[in-house]
Amino acid sequence: MIDTAPLQEGKNLLAFSAGVDSSALFFLLLEHNITFDIALVNYGTRESSNAEESYAKKLASLYGLRVHTVRAPRFESRFEEQARAFRYRYFESLIEEHGYGNLLTAHQLNDRLEWFLMRLVRGAGVSELLGMESVTERTAPTGTHYRLIRPLLGYTKEELLHYLDSNHHRYFFDESNKNMKYERNLFRHRWSDSLIEAYSGGIKRSFSYLERDKRRLTGDIELLHAGEQLRIVRVVPSQRLYAADRYLKELGYLLSGAQRGDLSTHTSTVIGGIWAVEYSGGILYIAPYLKEPMPKVYKERCRIAGIPPKIRPYCYVSGLSPEEILHG
Repeated sequence: MIDTAPLQEGKNLLAFSAGVDSSALFFLLLEHNITFDIALVNYGTRESSNAEESYAKKLASLYGLRVHTVRAPRFESRFEEQARAFRYRYFESLIEEHGYGNLLTAHQLNDRLEWFLMRLVRGAGVSELLGMESVTERTAPTGTHYRLIRPLLGYTKEELLHYLDSNHHRYFFDESNKNMKYERNLFRHRWSDSLIEAYSGGIKRSFSYLERDKRRLTGDIELLHAGEQLRIVRVVPSQRLYAADRYLKELGYLLSGAQRGDLSTHTSTVIGGIWAVEYSGGILYIAPYLKEPMPKVYKERCRIAGIPPKIRPYCYVSGLSPEEILHG
């Protein structure tokens, strides 16, 4: 049912929630004799949160797996954005500490169509519309490389539910999925679920064709430097926006349609007052936007090394040598 080839290389860590999708992936991995551990973030926002954590620990004990759990802090605003950032920071800390090569998430076809529609109404190209890919190479803030793997993108929510129920596997429902204050739920209930129910076969084929076309369009992108919050990437001009979107997302920031427009027309800009993004000489630079006084000597070293002005303050505060950033 799932493609196991990408899962055979490196240690696997499954992002587990005890919900329908991650429970289905959990048992499918067992069926395919894939070795993996699990990690769960307890947000403490639902009555079942502690029960889900207990169930994860019980499953891990039953099948001899290692389980990692953490209690998230209380997020006062922008819950989805902050929860996602916290979740990936936690997963990446485990990847760094325990040497996992693959992070497995249980996104499925309904999720993929939700994302597609949400980006479509904001204005997006092929690369942005296909933000969810089966395998994505990523770099943690510490510089550790890993792969984000989504083995279930070809399967609908209903197919996963049928699999679980047919095999009498336990799972939990996330009550927050019914809350219309979250945009993804609005898209899910109004459009994506209905489209999947009526046209799942065609939608699956379309995503397959779009993935093939994207591979032809995107070309090579070479990551030259990955620091804690610094990304330097060699990329052709036509893929500059795609690369900026990709690495900002990796750093926990999702671009709006207006910001994409700004990036497409400017080679030097500040996104959300937070991120400096500069493109010079075929190289894309992304770093936190800082206003930090620097010695003239350091500025001159940066100029000679080709480090753009908006990137220099972060490099200085981080104690980076301009001469070694691209070649160290």
